[in-house]
This record gives sequence, structure tokens and C-alpha cells, in this order.
Amino acid sequence: MLIVERSRIEEILADLDLLPLMEEAFRGYSAGLATVPPVGELLLQRGEVHIKYGAVAGDDYYVIKIASGFYENPSLGLPSSNGMMLVFRQDTGEPEAVLLDEGHLTDVRTAAAGAVAARALAPPEVERIGVLGTGVQARLQVRQLAPLFETREVVAWGRDPVRLAEYGADLAGHGFEVESAASPAEVAAAAGLIVTTTPTTEPLLAATDIRPGTHINAIGSDTAEKQELAADVLALADVVVADSIEQCLTRGEIARALAAGTIAPRKAIELGALLAGEADGRTAPEQISVFDATGVAVQDIAIATAVAEALASE
Repeated sequence: MLIVERSRIEEILADLDLLPLMEEAFRGYSAGLATVPPVGELLLQRGEVHIKYGAVAGDDYYVIKIASGFYENPSLGLPSSNGMMLVFRQDTGEPEAVLLDEGHLTDVRTAAAGAVAARALAPPEVERIGVLGTGVQARLQVRQLAPLFETREVVAWGRDPVRLAEYGADLAGHGFEVESAASPAEVAAAAGLIVTTTPTTEPLLAATDIRPGTHINAIGSDTAEKQELAADVLALADVVVADSIEQCLTRGEIARALAAGTIAPRKAIELGALLAGEADGRTAPEQISVFDATGVAVQDIAIATAVAEALASE
């Protein structure tokens, strides 16, 4: 059994084309090829731990992922994310690899899923990318969008001015020009593609903030308690897409809108079905679309399998 440190994992990721991997994972999930049990969740006073696991029919491996978020850690000089992925052989159950990624694989696969959704749903012309949040996901999401859209203009909002300035400096090193916004509403007024990446439990954007033609990647709300979009945003949206309808019935933006009675369950379509051409996405430039990303184990399976296969081929 291999024990693989984050530095080696990052080297392997540099050679992987992640978007096709994520697209295949979502299509397979919506086609019923994956066994994905309910998310294991441990909510602690200062953080949260998610356990996601599953297997895809025909794969060589099954994967168990442990990932945590401790959002006060940056004030202690520690990363907010941590974790590992455990890779086992499907045919024998033997452990193949322990990927000590420190949560990096989860961060990267989440950003790649956002890019997949944006490619499928965002308006054809994006003048600016709007971002709510200043953490790891706020950075990776924008960097994953870079190959898909010509714009390098970002308008961003964060609660901490110091971290917002650091965020701008970091993205400047990747070729982006970041303008700071005074409020989430100001971000929405300036951007046709918005990425929300915060762990807030109080909505940051309302329907009145959203301009026609906007696409929103709602990334941060991955538990039953979190909510970045007011329920009326999903009611306003012409297209509402879930990474997993089953998961989004109990967590994320769709769950909160369902609980508020602003949408019916049938309004949501699944990303995999959209990618397979079995559901319609954006059909007109003025339409508003929302992607609700709660994080599905097939994403972990796809990225961990790709790393394990690269290691096995060495």
C-alpha cells in the first residue's frame, strides 16, 4: 500500500485534465452507475468533518474520503481544509493507497466541478467574474475558469479587508485584475458569472440583486445549515441545477428553497443529465441559472482513481 504526500499528489494533478474526469463522473452518477451512500457528517464547535465514499461500476477502485473545514484556522496560521482519501481495490478490498492530500483533492475537484457547470450554463460572454469569499475555493474556482473565458477581470467581496487584499494580490499573480466590492450586491451588479464560496448561514444575495443573464455557481452551502442565496433567487432562476438531486433535497441552496416553499422539487435538474443531453440548460442569453454544488462522492472517486492510476503506471 502506498502512502502519498500532498507534494507528490500536486505533481500528478499538474498532468491531469480534470474537467473531462468530472464530466464523466457526473454523467455516470446521473446514469445510475455509482453507489454513493449518504454523506457522513460530524459538526463540531469550531469545524465540520465530511465523510464521502462510494464506487462506480466497472472501476478498479472504491474510495473513502475524509475532509474537514475549520474556518477559524487561518487566524491560527493553519489551513482551513484538511483530510485524506483512501483508495481500495474493488475486486479484493485490498488498500491500494492512502492519499494524504490535506484536503487539496477535495478543493481541486470542487473547483473543477464549478468549471464544468460554468461551461455548461454560463452566458457566452462573461465580462467579469464575481466572487463572494476570499479563501482557497474562491481562488481555485477562478483559476479553473481561466481556460474557459477570456475575461481576467474579477470583482470580489469578503468580510475581512486584509484577506480581501491578499486575495487580490494572489490572483494578480495568476494574471487576474481584482476589484474589491463593498457588498455582495455590488458584486452581483458588476458580474454575469458569480461564484459564492463562503460558509455563511445567512443569505448574501437576494433575487433583487441578480441581473438578467447571470449564472451563479453556489459552492459554499454544502450542509443543511449553510445558505448563501436567499430562497427567492432560486425561484427567480430559469434553470436550477443540482450536482446530486438526492443530496440537494437535504442540504445546500435547493434544500433551503424547498423548505421555504419557493420552488418545487421538479424544478431542479441534475448536472449529469444536463451534460448527457437529457435535460435542457440555458436556452436564452437573458436567462438566470444556478448550480447548487454540495459535493458528490463520484468527484472524489474520479480524482482519487486518476491519481492512483498515475501512481500504478510509474
